[in-house]
Amino acid sequence: MREIAVFAGSSHPELAAELCAQLGVPLQPVRVTRFANDCLEVQLQANCRERDVYLVQSLVTPVQENLVELLLMIDAARGASAARITVVMPHYAYARSDKKDAPRISIGGRLVADLMVAAGASRVLAMTLHSPQVHGFFSVPVDHLHALRELADHFRALDLSRTTVVSPDLGNAKEAAAFARRLGVPVAAGAKQRYADDRVQINAIIGDVADRDVIVLDDEIAKGSTVLELIDRLRDAGARSIRVACTHGLFAAGALERIGAQPDVLEIVCTNTVPAPVDPSGKLTVLSVAPALAQAVQRIHDGESVSALFDTLPTA
Repeated sequence: MREIAVFAGSSHPELAAELCAQLGVPLQPVRVTRFANDCLEVQLQANCRERDVYLVQSLVTPVQENLVELLLMIDAARGASAARITVVMPHYAYARSDKKDAPRISIGGRLVADLMVAAGASRVLAMTLHSPQVHGFFSVPVDHLHALRELADHFRALDLSRTTVVSPDLGNAKEAAAFARRLGVPVAAGAKQRYADDRVQINAIIGDVADRDVIVLDDEIAKGSTVLELIDRLRDAGARSIRVACTHGLFAAGALERIGAQPDVLEIVCTNTVPAPVDPSGKLTVLSVAPALAQAVQRIHDGESVSALFDTLPTA
């Protein structure tokens, strides 16, 4: 069988190192240099010929730098005669650009997918894409993981007898319902209207949250506008306590500080698909997705089903 060769870009080397530790393989070195004209050059400093190459890169700030670096890594692996090139992309920032909701705008999620395939990607391993249709933007196989198992395992340590999972909007309600089934608790959802990137309004909460311990579940938290608006509505509705959970904890523009400053928010939970921010509130818990990614990489390498990782739905 072909050997595995894992390389990491600059965006999240800690996660790549943990992934390799789970797999029991070395993390191969990558040299990234910048020319005087600001162009990047990438060199994969280990043999790729006829190997199963995995390139680990989260598209996080600076997104454009990390994207170009990833494209150059893919091209370098293809030029080095890699047998197969799998992009391991724990966070796909451009997945938010998934539809044409205004005149004369690009669908960035599809364009960036085309760029990766054009560069030479044979396969993509992603986690919790912003919307299901992004999966279809790629013309190569995509294995789409989620972190509901890791998040559920964490919350099972609590007394869930009076718990309700709440989705910030109806678009995320299906994922919230699946999460609630894992915990054996009811689900509710906010009725949200978005007016701008940082301006949202939640008019109502569909479901019972009065005197309940609430777990707010979202796919990602960036500026935190939606979560903060939802916390206000939950407070008005008489929620007993609030915990906030997401897969991608971006926490831009002081979002973590603002959410952590809410007195009824007991805990903020995210995974390490992106580098963890500094937490002045002491309320942040970061869960690792490296074991799940390692399982998926091993299954891809062995030609086994990745979806089988999610076939079993444990109960509380």
